[in-house]
Amino acid sequence: MIVNSTELQNNFGKYLEIASGHEIVITKNGLPVARLLGMSETLSFLADKLVGVLPYDIDEDEMKTERLAKQ
Repeated sequence: MIVNSTELQNNFGKYLEIASGHEIVITKNGLPVARLLGMSETLSFLADKLVGVLPYDIDEDEMKTERLAKQ
């Protein structure tokens, strides 16, 4: 769903409910400037962006040690 910033400000409660199930793209002067996502979609959205970036066999302690060694 796409909504302009003025409409969002005037009806925030309505769009807050909609955001719990759908992504809302917020525009200003006709250009997209932000997205409003529900909490359940946020984790999925972030995970989708990391696919292929992080290996599946991440060892958190090993990563921490490597990071500290670089400092």
